[in-house]
Amino acid sequence: MSNETTTRESIRSLVAPRDKRLLTLMAGSVLAVLVAGFVQVWFGSYDMTIAQTFSVVTNPRIVFNPDVWAAALLGNEFPEWMTTPQIIVWNIRMPRVFIGILVGMNLAISGAVFQAVTRNELASPYILGVSGGAGLAVLLTLVFFSSAYVVLPVVGIQFSALPFAAAVGGSIAFFLVYAIAWQGGTSPVRLVLAGVIVATIFQSLQTGLFYFLDSTAAVKTAIAWTTGSLTGVDWEQFRLAALPTLFVVPAIFLAARHLNVLLLGEDTARSLGMPVELVRFGVSTLAILAAATAVSVAGLVGFVGLVVPHAVRTVVGSDYRRLVLGSLFLGPALVVVADVVARLALMPVQVPVGIVTGLIGGPYFLYLMRRNGDVSEF
Repeated sequence: MSNETTTRESIRSLVAPRDKRLLTLMAGSVLAVLVAGFVQVWFGSYDMTIAQTFSVVTNPRIVFNPDVWAAALLGNEFPEWMTTPQIIVWNIRMPRVFIGILVGMNLAISGAVFQAVTRNELASPYILGVSGGAGLAVLLTLVFFSSAYVVLPVVGIQFSALPFAAAVGGSIAFFLVYAIAWQGGTSPVRLVLAGVIVATIFQSLQTGLFYFLDSTAAVKTAIAWTTGSLTGVDWEQFRLAALPTLFVVPAIFLAARHLNVLLLGEDTARSLGMPVELVRFGVSTLAILAAATAVSVAGLVGFVGLVVPHAVRTVVGSDYRRLVLGSLFLGPALVVVADVVARLALMPVQVPVGIVTGLIGGPYFLYLMRRNGDVSEF
């Protein structure tokens, strides 16, 4: 009995510090989102004081009003009793914060999954070509359609075709990568090499398509999508991203145990009875859906899927039960903070958030390469 007690205490002494670090990371991420989100809804062309903004954001009549949330989540009209500052904050500025949270969550957990699938800590959601496929689909839509909006012929509802084009393009790219890498099965190395091939081809086609854009507005829209931007988003985009997120996040969290086994190597995973190819394809599909969800509303926001999982790993270790949870908190913090910097740094000009994340992720990527010496499996 004494030996068992000693063993349990030893296990607790190993586990507790990582759990404390995870809780600290989660609390810090939440604080960063709250502060950056408040700054986001405070600044704008419509001047508001800090006290006025805080009053609008924390007003219980709004926060706990089902009609307000029905307007945001279901597309209903906002209540007529809401004042102009309340409408500006909740209908114009607040969606940008919520969408930034969803984008950060999806990119972060997508990157975490791909780093497990490829057993490479320098992998990201775009390592399997999803960025190239999504960007190419968006540019094709802008080049061959006079408007980026489609009207359903029966009901007359107008919606943006760009998010759906991005999601479809990213999915097609993934299946191409998997088909190229398949040789009676796949391997992390073949997946990465196939992803580089597909991404390079698609990015070259993207560059070529820019010469076919005859409208300055179309060029600006294309640049915003290929660099990643949250400018002009509203609750429609939030609703578009929320549904797949509600499916993908729990599914990836439940798959954490399988991701831990994948890290042990294919031979070990098979000896433990895991169908490696089935699991790899399944979790990769979830990761592609997560990345495509982010791309569909924000464009190609780079480096989030690389930086966040690795940063979380250095804090809590490689256990994917902690890693996925930490990524779900740190990802939104990075995107929301970066978006505030992108919006306010060069006011009145708004820089795409993907440029800011690139300025953060580029040096971090270099640091990883210098530290690791190579990009081999981890």
